[in-house]
Amino acid sequence: MAGGLKWTDSLEIALDLIEQHQDVDPYKLHFTELREWVLALERFDDDPNHCGERVLEAIQLAWMDEVD
Repeated sequence: MAGGLKWTDSLEIALDLIEQHQDVDPYKLHFTELREWVLALERFDDDPNHCGERVLEAIQLAWMDEVD
């Protein structure tokens, strides 16, 4: 993926997070922690300020869908 991941790439972000945090239950995840993890992803390349609660919720829901 050229240019890296953006906040709107919730499924791709979720898949990367699952790979890096396999022991984490996404149902118990706090948005502050989720945001930090997304910003730390190697492929992530977007403005940290463009992240709101709805964006984090979409990522968390995608993660939940993948682990269920």
